[in-house]
Amino acid sequence: MLKTLIAAFFMASAAPALAALKPGDKAPDFTLPATLGGNEFTFHMAQALKKGPVVVYFYPAAFTKGCSIEARDFAQAMPQYQARGASVIGISNDSIATLNKFSVSECQGKFPVAADNDRKVMKRYDASFGFLTGYASRTSYVVSQDGMIAFAHSDMDPEGHVSKTLKAVGDLKR
Repeated sequence: MLKTLIAAFFMASAAPALAALKPGDKAPDFTLPATLGGNEFTFHMAQALKKGPVVVYFYPAAFTKGCSIEARDFAQAMPQYQARGASVIGISNDSIATLNKFSVSECQGKFPVAADNDRKVMKRYDASFGFLTGYASRTSYVVSQDGMIAFAHSDMDPEGHVSKTLKAVGDLKR
């Protein structure tokens, strides 16, 4: 019931918001418990950046309508991110047990999702959802390999996050 109310609230407030971190800002480094296809590991941002740019996307809650749509969209686009040398990490404050299931079903084992249970990373990226600070806003960042924010997009509507971050990753190569 609570997730249904939260989902309804997020859909009703689908107006764009502004990401606080701007292109050119240093992306905060972080380490979080994560899961990929139900297999838990520790995600290290600094390690991921050694391999290429990273799309860091925050979402409110696993298994809500918009978050499921967005996760499936990212999963479908993973070959395009990989062709551009980029990786993707999704972050919410869901428990790792919930994310194990979400990573298998909605993310289709294509990219990891991380548990930010103390919301420290969410706060450092200014991705908290207004007065509902226990939840992330729907905010996507492209972090270039040098650790700088190359692109930021906040909008509670899941549409556009994948296409805009793919374009931003492609623009890094130019």
